[in-house]
Amino acid sequence: MFVTDIRKEFYEVVANQRVALLVASDIDALCACKILQALFHCDQVQYTLVPLTGWQDLSTAFLEHKEQFQYFVLINCGANVDLLEMLQPDDDSIFFICDTHRPVDVVNVYNDTQIKLLIKQDDDLGVPSYDDIFRDEDGEDGDDSGNESDEGSEPSGKRRRFDEGAVERRIERQRERREWEARRREILFDYEQYEYHGTSAAMMFFELAWVLTKDTKDMLWWAVIGLTDQWVHDKITHMKYVTDIATMQRHVSRHNHRNEDEENSISIDCMRISFEYDLRLTLYQHWSLYESICNSCYTSCNFKLWTLNGQKKLQEFLADMGLPLKQVRQKFMSMDMSIKENLRDVIEESSNKYGMKDVRIQTFGVHFGFKNRFLASDMVHATAALLESTEKDESEGDNFIKALDSLSRSNLDCLHSGIDLAKKKLIAIQQTVASCICTNLILSQGPFLYCYLLEGTPDVKLFSKPMALVLLSKYLLKAFVHSTRNKRCKLLPLIMAAPKDVEKGTVIVVGIPPESETSDKKNFFGRAFEKAAESTSSRTLHDHFDTSIIELKTEDRSKFLDALITLLS
Repeated sequence: MFVTDIRKEFYEVVANQRVALLVASDIDALCACKILQALFHCDQVQYTLVPLTGWQDLSTAFLEHKEQFQYFVLINCGANVDLLEMLQPDDDSIFFICDTHRPVDVVNVYNDTQIKLLIKQDDDLGVPSYDDIFRDEDGEDGDDSGNESDEGSEPSGKRRRFDEGAVERRIERQRERREWEARRREILFDYEQYEYHGTSAAMMFFELAWVLTKDTKDMLWWAVIGLTDQWVHDKITHMKYVTDIATMQRHVSRHNHRNEDEENSISIDCMRISFEYDLRLTLYQHWSLYESICNSCYTSCNFKLWTLNGQKKLQEFLADMGLPLKQVRQKFMSMDMSIKENLRDVIEESSNKYGMKDVRIQTFGVHFGFKNRFLASDMVHATAALLESTEKDESEGDNFIKALDSLSRSNLDCLHSGIDLAKKKLIAIQQTVASCICTNLILSQGPFLYCYLLEGTPDVKLFSKPMALVLLSKYLLKAFVHSTRNKRCKLLPLIMAAPKDVEKGTVIVVGIPPESETSDKKNFFGRAFEKAAESTSSRTLHDHFDTSIIELKTEDRSKFLDALITLLS
């Protein structure tokens, strides 16, 4: 059931209870969790935080906590499956689900007692109507049963005529039922066919804080990071991003206006959020401009930096801007102030000549005091790198806590270590993209492109993590589209596989929709993976909250792929 009044139906219900917070491992969920934690601290609500990486974690966490807790808040997980069927909870357990995954399961939508969906109704959800999917079983057979029980007392001639009528009515009803079931299957197939994402969970909880008049600048910044995560990981359309940015901009103006009169607006530890029309160069303020251009997907694909011509083009581009190489190659922080002042305009002007019309994007920046300035996308990359860190053998729980900490402004050391990890990750992605394209590792399999990272590839351990592999796949598909001459291949989706666990012999597989500017970001691979696994009885694990990411036994890979080719042809 959709919650219409989030304050009354959600917050005031849980405010005097103990709550279990079950949080998925993505940046938007972390930001939503930070906002909710801050609200709970305000009102002294007791809660237990449980990080989740997949459906198995969710089931385990529920089993462990169902005795102590009645209220469960699920962030970015749980909306796209029949939760009651999966967890089999007692009748008094209540689930509040704030999840960006679409489509929302119809049973969750129409369950009025235990499932409460904290989901924006104005997202084009397209939920089928109740009567198209559910049908009252008892009322159907009730008409005949009464007549048949009286039959014994009737004369036999009358009974026969009556029987014929009853049989016809029953046949007619069975025919109607079959038609209804066929129509229901069709409606559900259309509704559940594609997976996509709705409004950021962090934005939903920020709106709750705003309704409660407890919103702070920190909460606003987390909501901005949650939205930016959806853009960085390419989960929402450009139109949706721009619309949501406008919403956040109104809140930012309101907060900045509120603080203008206060004396601390220029104190050393204050926080200022500003709307920026900034460059699509990843982490450029924490790197050298040269390295940022080389390792940003946007510029690297446009210049085709994996070719010699691309490298030449980059040198021409730098010359066109009139920036000395010495300046470009040193840390951004150390560049001459005279160059930095109008750098964005200079880069934009030259980019237009090189066909990069949209090198600037609407986003937000933050100043912590005088020294530290971060863009929202810097935060996303840093937190994602900490969340999926493979540096030390730390547990996923430790990484989750570290990533959560890096979002607090009191923990800038943690954030800076995240930025260093993010640079390593981006370099690894760029090198892997270059080697895949130069060695023709991307194969056209008919209805889709396929790429498999071999065991022993540099940094292959990094790509056993879902977010890193998805980012790599999106970069790779973009780069391939820029480099291929085959028009048909430009319109194909990509399936990417990488070794997950060598000892267990498993690979992780992701499916990415076709690359185009007008793409609606809807992904049909979740359904296709399920069907292909079923038809070949491949040993797969559909544990990830995104259905288009699965694990597969290495030896079942070829039959699974053959089934997919047949299915999608």
